[in-house]
Amino acid sequence: MRLLIADDEAPARSRLRTLVESIPGCMVVAEAANGREAVEIAAREPVDCVLLDIAMPGVDGLEAARHLGVLDAPPAVVFCTAHDEHALEAFEARAIDYLLKPVRRERLDRALERARRLQPDTVRNLAEAVQPRQPRTHLCARVRGNLKLVPMTDVTHLQAEDKYVVVHHTGGELLIEEPLKDLEIEFAERFVRIHRNCLVALDRITALDRAPDGRMFVTLRANAQRLDVSRRNLPALRKRLKSL
Repeated sequence: MRLLIADDEAPARSRLRTLVESIPGCMVVAEAANGREAVEIAAREPVDCVLLDIAMPGVDGLEAARHLGVLDAPPAVVFCTAHDEHALEAFEARAIDYLLKPVRRERLDRALERARRLQPDTVRNLAEAVQPRQPRTHLCARVRGNLKLVPMTDVTHLQAEDKYVVVHHTGGELLIEEPLKDLEIEFAERFVRIHRNCLVALDRITALDRAPDGRMFVTLRANAQRLDVSRRNLPALRKRLKSL
């Protein structure tokens, strides 16, 4: 079994590596210092299971588990943490197991045996059933066979095009296969709908203007891009802008 260890503390990674390598048939193929690194490594390297800390900077373990679930061959996830208050969220994230630090070898052995018995389709179904409590801090997109994580703070707007959503961000554009409606619900505090096919980050809007032909537009800061506002969504947009 090929394992990836993700923990922001080097001593914790070292201890887990020692435990894993004492279990027959198990090997550590990579280590990550945060959730973002874990997702990027798992997208490149064949990994059967990820030993995932929860409290990590940037992308934490719970969010990383969601991103890992979109891989073609999602690895099993075993959370390893010093805090038991995350147990409910971990199992809502459909973790295979939840281990408290300091992790004991016999407990780890049982968790890895459970992961070993799972079929890939079972892992994928568990990942797809995740019901997140908090909005993601990043969006995950495939770029030339790799996964790229884009911070939500860099996203200016989201536009639906056919079965895709175009993520417009400060570094360019990416395509994701997520319904715009689901994104609207998840990021309701950060984004507002201005058109049936477009959500805009509230903190990126600098102006709401009327064109000579009567159409309304929002102007985005930084690139001064203007986006069309539908009549249907105009009242809600005005209300949100007034509340800022």
